[in-house]
Amino acid sequence: MQGRVLIVAGSDSGGGAGIQADIKAVTMQGGFAATAVTALTAQNSEGVFGIFPVPAQFVVRQIEVVLDDIGADAIKTGMLGESAVIEAVAATIAEKAGTVPLVVDPVMAAKGGARLIDPGAIDTLKKRLVPLAALLTPNLPEAEILCGQRIANLGEMKEAARALLWQGPEAVLLKGGHLEGKTVTDVLAAKRGLRLFESPRIETRHTHGTGCTLASAIAAFLAQGEELERAVERARLYLWRAIEKAPGFGRGHGPLNHAHPLEGPSP
Repeated sequence: MQGRVLIVAGSDSGGGAGIQADIKAVTMQGGFAATAVTALTAQNSEGVFGIFPVPAQFVVRQIEVVLDDIGADAIKTGMLGESAVIEAVAATIAEKAGTVPLVVDPVMAAKGGARLIDPGAIDTLKKRLVPLAALLTPNLPEAEILCGQRIANLGEMKEAARALLWQGPEAVLLKGGHLEGKTVTDVLAAKRGLRLFESPRIETRHTHGTGCTLASAIAAFLAQGEELERAVERARLYLWRAIEKAPGFGRGHGPLNHAHPLEGPSP
């Protein structure tokens, strides 16, 4: 087991996204996952049916005790929900883990559309947490909110990725799964330029937790010392196969198969 990843995110009772997906993704890359839970959610493949926030001071306490004892080689944030939590998490990471690579997945809504962040907290996210990120991983709807511009094609994705860099992260992985087409294209933007990653689209409704899974897999590889582009490349392949081998559970947006490496290579 190599690479300690501290995950600061919400819990998903359905097991497909959030902390549960994060732990599975990190573990399947050979890493060690520790957690600070920011909220409990009652959800399944059909939607989110309740949210129980964890107070900011207790979120911070979870982070502190993990860092003070176990430590972290990378940190990944997901659902944070409220301005107070974002402020507290950002301050704690800056103080206690300022040199640890931080992957920020700016979770704003569940796959079924339920809002997972207070509208007033978005500005706090942009000002306090995004500038600390080694990598920011928004999907298109999240990127549109963060940069305030519509994104309808690859050219606009490139413009938006560059615009998000100006908010302070070291790099941005703008995910293009919401665009139509047979190929899914993600844009990685860093100070040295852009790189495109492409993969064939899998036509399926079983995509719950894709953002959590990708960000956590990248964090696991960064924790193991991988260079960013290689970490993204490996994490995207892991995610693609997890979608390809999804178990088909649930009536809605079903979960992925995080354990697919245990089943051997694809035929």
